[in-house]
Amino acid sequence: MSNDSQVSVKGEAVIMPSPSGSASSQEPPLSPSTASKPPELPDELVQAGWSKCWSRRENRPYYFNRFTNQSLWEVPVLGQHDVISDPLGLNAASAEGGDSNGGQRKRRISEEQGAGPNSIKRVKVEPTTPISPSTPGVKPWNSAPEEKPAQPATPTTPSPAPAVYRPAVIYWDLDAQTNAVIREHPPANHLPPHPEMELLRAQLVTKLRQHYHELCHQREGIDPPRESFNRWLLERKVIDKGHDPLLPSDCEPVISPSMFREIMNDIPIRLSRIKYKEEARKLLFKYAEAAKKMIDSRNASPESRKVVKWNAEDTMNWLRRDHSASKEDYMDRLEHLRQQCGPHLTAVAKDSVEGICSKIYQLSAEYSRRMRQTHLSLLQDPPTEASVSPQQSRLVYCYPVRLALPSPPLPRVELHFENDVACLRFRGEMVKVNRGHFSKLELLYRYSCIDDPRFEKFLSRVWCLLKRYQVMFGSGANEGTGLQGALPVPVFEALIRQFGVSFECFASPLNCYFKQYGSAFPDVDGFFGSRGPFLSFCPVSGSFEANPPFCEELMDAMVTHFEELLEKSSEPLSFIVFVPEWRDPVTPALTRMEASRFLRHQLNVPAFEHEYRSGSQHLCKRDEMYYRAVHGTAVIFLQNDAGFAKWAPTSERLAELMAAYRPSPARPSAMSSPGPSPITPGDKDSAPKTTDRTQSGVMSPGGHDDNNNSNSNNTNDTTTTNNNNNNNSSSTSSTSSSSSTSPQEKMAAV
Repeated sequence: MSNDSQVSVKGEAVIMPSPSGSASSQEPPLSPSTASKPPELPDELVQAGWSKCWSRRENRPYYFNRFTNQSLWEVPVLGQHDVISDPLGLNAASAEGGDSNGGQRKRRISEEQGAGPNSIKRVKVEPTTPISPSTPGVKPWNSAPEEKPAQPATPTTPSPAPAVYRPAVIYWDLDAQTNAVIREHPPANHLPPHPEMELLRAQLVTKLRQHYHELCHQREGIDPPRESFNRWLLERKVIDKGHDPLLPSDCEPVISPSMFREIMNDIPIRLSRIKYKEEARKLLFKYAEAAKKMIDSRNASPESRKVVKWNAEDTMNWLRRDHSASKEDYMDRLEHLRQQCGPHLTAVAKDSVEGICSKIYQLSAEYSRRMRQTHLSLLQDPPTEASVSPQQSRLVYCYPVRLALPSPPLPRVELHFENDVACLRFRGEMVKVNRGHFSKLELLYRYSCIDDPRFEKFLSRVWCLLKRYQVMFGSGANEGTGLQGALPVPVFEALIRQFGVSFECFASPLNCYFKQYGSAFPDVDGFFGSRGPFLSFCPVSGSFEANPPFCEELMDAMVTHFEELLEKSSEPLSFIVFVPEWRDPVTPALTRMEASRFLRHQLNVPAFEHEYRSGSQHLCKRDEMYYRAVHGTAVIFLQNDAGFAKWAPTSERLAELMAAYRPSPARPSAMSSPGPSPITPGDKDSAPKTTDRTQSGVMSPGGHDDNNNSNSNNTNDTTTTNNNNNNNSSSTSSTSSSSSTSPQEKMAAV
């Protein structure tokens, strides 16, 4: 209804707030003036904020709530479905009650334990069809462009209740209350998200990926290592001090060790997995030929040129005269050739590869500056240089990230459903999420967002969220899904029951189990419950689960952060860490945790005897949700004295945790696991030297509780070069052998 089309019951003009006004204001909303005569509604409704008004446009009375800005044609009923807290009606019960799926929903662990101290009992009653007074031309966020004004319902014919959608299987428990205590902090200075900016960021990141591909081809004649760009984003954001949430712009050193190593490992050619003797022979010949050609075309020292050419020619002569060699002989010869030629090839390619890394970083910094300038122009009140606020002393339970800057008006995003998939479109760019996770995002938004009570910006922020993660993943088939892998639901339930876990250190709105978690992007994730990147999150007490992306730089920074927190706090503090058990070579983070004075216990879960949830769980089918892990997993308990006294890893608790980790026979899972490393079986030699070890794992910069598992369904990568892989299928069947293999050997096991 327009602002000038409504009067009070006595005929006086009423001024209504526009729904398009700034939602970030903390002042109470304006409400229609009520008549001075005795109210025509029961005292209970008047105390709840309801008053009776007159609509000039419809020439009939309506009822307005000054607390929630809600308007109804019918007389309101206390406790009915609230359009403000649940605008989609996703959680409202039907008029008859009962389950729309015809079955009983499984009780979540928080329901079995009873309500927490901060829980609120919600009564489900029949929803109504509310209407909101709005300015002419402004439509509700879930309305279609061609929608006509709704016909008023007669008093005897109630409006139909919206369809209730209940996911068949729920992979989260948003009712679990947190025990994480922090010191109160001021709002963050991140720029509020905007669909225009996410669209620009997607274009620039895609352009940067293309530059990386072209530089690898032009300078080294190779394809960029699979998902190495994603790992570069992760490794850079661990040390980046720039403003952009995704692209690095202020890093020291400029040359990325992760990107440098991965490109070097593919020089002179990418070594791929082999299955037969002839393939091994052909691969050995190609390597010798490429090494000789490379040393001839580069500015190498006479000694390097002599060593590489002699070894390459000796290998070719051996191939010509010996036709009875076995596959193992070819593999031994290839490893010997790599050891002899590798250092010399690295020396001649060093400057070129450093140039690739430097160029990509400089382009990223330039794109970051360009996006910030454009973003500031969209804001109504550009930020000023604020002084650093002193550390607050008050202890509070952790709460979602709040932005200091108010959100500007956001453009409209279209929503429609295709079967069980929600499709959101902005300027022709569509992002998708299954309907169950769309319902989850709506719940997280209702619990966490404080500046949009009428859900006017909900769709725009969901579009920004999905687009951000889509850009970070990459455009390849199943690329980047390892950024979102997560623990199975039974493991989370066991962690809650036995160890009081209520917080995920590395997660996202798409894969989180709790409504409180740390994630990569506080600017977009904060509206959906994120507490920000965990490396900048400083709890005083609480029980935490940490399943970081499998990136060595991030895992090492995580261990440093954990030990600092445990050292400072005298309150109960516990971290249960899930990391890949890589022993050849061993990761620095695993070594440090095993030697830490806060280590209380360590479990080793064998390969193929446990599962993870897929990184594409918000899009994949139900039978593709779980997959077997091809690597062993180390479960490490880091606790201070108070945390050990409260959540000690006793034998009974550990037995229940291990039982929860076992794959369920009734639950389908993919035996061909994506694995912990984003390097597919065709991407790397499976017997790298320690100095050649690639960064294993892709992440959410700053934090996702995800196993960095790249997809194993790539049939193009058919080979890998390691004589130790001949018996991988048998060696990975035991716990000891699975925990002592390198990341590439674990990938080769599949």
